[in-house]
Amino acid sequence: MYGPADNAMINTAALAEQSRDYPRILQAISYIEAHSCDQPKLDAVGAAVGLSSANLQSMFKRWAGISPGRLVQFLTRDHARKCLEKSASPFDATLNISPSRVGHLHELFANYKEMTPGDLKGGGDDIEIFYGIYPSPFGPCFIGETEYGVCALGYTKNGALGAPLADFQRRWPNAQFCHHQSRLAAKVSRIFVDGSGRLALDIRGANFQLKVWRALLCGPPGAMVSYSALAGALNKPGAARAVGGAVAANPVSYLIPCHRVIRKSGHFHSYYWGPERKSAILAWEAARFSSAA
Repeated sequence: MYGPADNAMINTAALAEQSRDYPRILQAISYIEAHSCDQPKLDAVGAAVGLSSANLQSMFKRWAGISPGRLVQFLTRDHARKCLEKSASPFDATLNISPSRVGHLHELFANYKEMTPGDLKGGGDDIEIFYGIYPSPFGPCFIGETEYGVCALGYTKNGALGAPLADFQRRWPNAQFCHHQSRLAAKVSRIFVDGSGRLALDIRGANFQLKVWRALLCGPPGAMVSYSALAGALNKPGAARAVGGAVAANPVSYLIPCHRVIRKSGHFHSYYWGPERKSAILAWEAARFSSAA
């Protein structure tokens, strides 16, 4: 029988394998979408990414638990529009729940802090941010935390540290960044595998940004919402552009699910960490929550 330490090792190994699979997953999805009119067979898709059809099938099962064809169905505009229609009512309902109950609805506990003009000018004075690079289903990711909780989650290109570190140093120009790989390692499987327990977040932003991020935390698992619908739910009709700005500024991607905000046409549109990654995350989540999708 496995104990907690054994399970952590298993989860870490599985995440590392998913992270290695991710580039080929993107290639396969792109190929299937580009040849959707031809309904390509598994062997054709496999040949395009350098795998046999059996290995391709195994890779998708390992990554998302479903077949390549089923996964790509979750990326269609028709599926996205159905999700928008299905998610509208429960999403609006969750926004009317008292903020004190948010912790009961989600596995995340967020330490929110509105940034005053002085805070913004300070740029993170007297703050230590510990960080590391970890495997995820969407490629290597950068995770950072303060003493209060996770404050940064972004993605690297080919596991290179420079770009995401520079990005978060720009957001926190006066904070002290300290590499500490082991500090957050135990939290990675909680984020991407089992989602158990309450994970503290340290989220700091302007008042409107915080409202948007709180709203996204209140959305049902696997839901999608349009920019305009999110603005309306926040009693800010016509503020879709401002919502888009707040979504793009989200410092803890995936944990605050900004990837779930799409155009009302069903287009997935842009994503700070790359539109292809947004498509992959949405498809992976749809597979994970397929019973509710």
